[in-house]
Amino acid sequence: MMAGRPGGPMGRPGSQMQVGKSKNTKAVLKRMGQRFGPEAKLLIFALALGMFSVAFTVIGPKILGDAINVIFAGIIGSTPQVKALYKACDASQQCVVHYLAEHGKSNLGSMLDSIKVVPGNGIDFATLGHLVFLATIVYLVGSLFSWGQGYIMAGVAQRTVARMRTDVEEKLGRLPLKYFDTHAHGDMLSRVTNDIDNISTVIQQGMSQLLTSALTIIGVLIMMFWISPLLAVVSLVTVPLAIWGAALVAKRSQVQFAAQWKETGLLNGHVEAMHTAHVLVQIFGASRSSMAKFDELNEKTYQASFRAQFLSGIIQPMMQFFSNVNYVLIAVFGGYRVATGALSFGSVVAFTQYARQFTQPMTQVASQMNMLQSGLASAERVFELLDAKEEDRLLSIRELPDPVHGSVSMKEVEFSYATDRRLIDRFNLEVPQGQTVAIVGPTGAGKTTIVNLLMRFYEVDSGRIAIDEVPYTDLSRDTVREVYGMVLQDTWLFSGTIRENIGYGLEGATDLQIESAAKTALADHFIRTLPLGYDTELDGEATKISAGQKQLLTIARAFLANPQILILDEATSSVDSRTEVLIQAAMAKLRTGRTSFVIAHRLSTIRYADIILVMESGRIVESGKHEDLMAKKGAYFRLYSSQFEK
Repeated sequence: MMAGRPGGPMGRPGSQMQVGKSKNTKAVLKRMGQRFGPEAKLLIFALALGMFSVAFTVIGPKILGDAINVIFAGIIGSTPQVKALYKACDASQQCVVHYLAEHGKSNLGSMLDSIKVVPGNGIDFATLGHLVFLATIVYLVGSLFSWGQGYIMAGVAQRTVARMRTDVEEKLGRLPLKYFDTHAHGDMLSRVTNDIDNISTVIQQGMSQLLTSALTIIGVLIMMFWISPLLAVVSLVTVPLAIWGAALVAKRSQVQFAAQWKETGLLNGHVEAMHTAHVLVQIFGASRSSMAKFDELNEKTYQASFRAQFLSGIIQPMMQFFSNVNYVLIAVFGGYRVATGALSFGSVVAFTQYARQFTQPMTQVASQMNMLQSGLASAERVFELLDAKEEDRLLSIRELPDPVHGSVSMKEVEFSYATDRRLIDRFNLEVPQGQTVAIVGPTGAGKTTIVNLLMRFYEVDSGRIAIDEVPYTDLSRDTVREVYGMVLQDTWLFSGTIRENIGYGLEGATDLQIESAAKTALADHFIRTLPLGYDTELDGEATKISAGQKQLLTIARAFLANPQILILDEATSSVDSRTEVLIQAAMAKLRTGRTSFVIAHRLSTIRYADIILVMESGRIVESGKHEDLMAKKGAYFRLYSSQFEK
């Protein structure tokens, strides 16, 4: 943990983003819509395919209704009573209707008139076959258009999410160190991985379905009003109730989905911390307390997830209920209309299919509401990360001299992490080119904070820092950081080969440069003893090599970078004495001709320094060479002596 920071790598619990009700659902939807801007042409093409698909699919029930009318007319026309009736009227339809009306059977007459009965001919199989074939072609073409739409939308969704991942990755590179100090790593990882994956799932599975459902509802409504305006109005009675109920439940479920992803982030943070510190957890017998904390967070995640899934799960059966009510209304009114001859039997069958097609997309949307609400909550969390305040993108007003000499000055520097507590107070320091400055002091004195200010991870509250007399305020952060190289106590090696890890220090480095840096850092020997040498694959924890060997690799990386100013932060504190000798020898070579800042608790390792600064409470209380400071018997003497007391 950095001295004086408000939190360590995992931050403070109070710094967590408090996720509750979605702050502005419309704004989230609008921003997601803007994300599809580069895919506008493909979206229009997908919309056109969807319209054609729905058009062909919607025509199908009408054709099948006509086919049913052919069958029904053939069966009715083959009955003896109908044959006799038409024979008596000399096959005149008008005569049959008039006769039945005179005998109080006008409804039967209207029904026979609506289906165009031709007595004695039976079922017209030629017409029936034509209609069935036509329906098959219509459904097949509709399916092909639907497949094309799905194919295009899959590409649109994945490219959109890929751009979002890129934006998030670039955003992380622009965020100040303060953001990472005050936000849990697990929560950030959850936003970058879980939330974006969730958005991807929602877009890919939901976009096509929403588009198709909207077009289907429009197309089906047109066909329903074409067949029977009265039945169409009846079937729409339940729609407002269904929409109102779905919206009411969705509004509440979104709050729970937001809470679910918040608790998931906290749980991930705890798991990451306990996994990283697994050995320490075992050593200090903290397994039970760790599991208790896990159980607590897991229970909260379960409760939030259960409430979210339960609420969103209510929507589908509710929509199914309204669909069944709608079906009953259509069956009753439709049956009456057939009996009165106002509609043909085939038209009612077709209308029933349209009613199902009308409620089906609404039911499908309802079944996806849990996914949609979850996606909105995830999108909001990702956008909050993207909206986080960045470091000001400063441009260099002046250029550093070429070559950079490496002299550093700090004048009247003041800094605090929190406004109510000053950490660095009127700090002054002059470091000529090529000098090695050691900074020592008790924990919390501000040693690492000085490094953060030199690297410009934080901006000073007041005062001036300069390189070769060029103030930081005249330089961009990138320009400042290009001058520095760092070797830290916590070695960082990524998953990849040893060659790639060393080569990280210089873009485009050749194999010869990498191996030369490793030799200078005294790492070449142990690398060549490995089975694959420089091509040995390391995992994220670099478990195949020792702590000292990891440190030598980071020193080799620093050699390759060839910085003008070097910062060594407790680089030998976690290795054995023999390895320390190797690392000290490697760092002595690395320091040659460079301005160096060395932070160390093991004071025996900094006796060589040109000047030693003793810090207490953010101020320099002593400075000088080792022998002079020991002779003063002051703060340095007490620190040094305490390390060798019995």
